[in-house]
Amino acid sequence: MQEEINIFTSRLVPKHELLPEDEKIQLLENFGIKSKQLPKIMEEDPAAKALGAKRGDVIRITRNSPTAGEYYYYRIVA
Repeated sequence: MQEEINIFTSRLVPKHELLPEDEKIQLLENFGIKSKQLPKIMEEDPAAKALGAKRGDVIRITRNSPTAGEYYYYRIVA
């Protein structure tokens, strides 16, 4: 039996989190876009699978930069 690996314990994998529906709506309104205009992440992606993300969910990815500090990427699960 294989041991399950938590990919989020690696320092190379940035923080991923599912956005609640109200935050998803607010994000789309703030940028004046539709969800289909967001970059995609596949439902089979290891991070999406680990979060239990389903098609249509939005994932916020938090990355750190020495020059920009903390910044966010948003992906829609496809």
